[in-house]
Amino acid sequence: MPDRRRVFLVDDEEAIRRSATFMLRASGYNVTAFETGEHFLEAVDELGAGCVLLDVRMPGISGLEVQQVLKERSIDLPIIIMTGHGDIMVALQAMNAGAVDFIEKPFDRTVLFEAITDGFARLDRVRDLSRQERARARLEALAPLEREVLHRLVRGHTTAAIAQELDLAPRRVETLRAGVMQKLEAASTSELLRLAFAAGLGPA
Repeated sequence: MPDRRRVFLVDDEEAIRRSATFMLRASGYNVTAFETGEHFLEAVDELGAGCVLLDVRMPGISGLEVQQVLKERSIDLPIIIMTGHGDIMVALQAMNAGAVDFIEKPFDRTVLFEAITDGFARLDRVRDLSRQERARARLEALAPLEREVLHRLVRGHTTAAIAQELDLAPRRVETLRAGVMQKLEAASTSELLRLAFAAGLGPA
């Protein structure tokens, strides 16, 4: 099941869990429900990526406390806060702590699905940023001349053209290219280019 169809529902009210789970599953989402924040935190390391629907007021650990624990554990899941009437200030506190959105219970179906869509958009941005950071970290291992070769490869230059531009022998360019692929752990030219693009390099 793709990450963007996985929802983690945390609410102590059985009626809310039952109705929201039915609504989401009917629309193709994979829903895992938890009746307490403690149960969710015990399982979260094994859940993988997904969007969290988190009630603010629950017995035991509150939604705000769950949010804080996730932050302390560097678990960056998009959180949508669910609130009852009169909890707007609490919801705003959660938003200031990084929640994607908040919805009031009983919630409107359209509002719920719009919030979830925003949550998965946040998840995609986090994933893209993480991939970019990893790619840039790999590029930092390259020597200056290897970087010059990579930049030209990204622009579509041939080995002969790169050799002429850098005043190198073609065999030397091939050696540098092999070194770039080894350092970046790229098994093919296409993989090398994907990694370079992920790091922010692109045709001039």
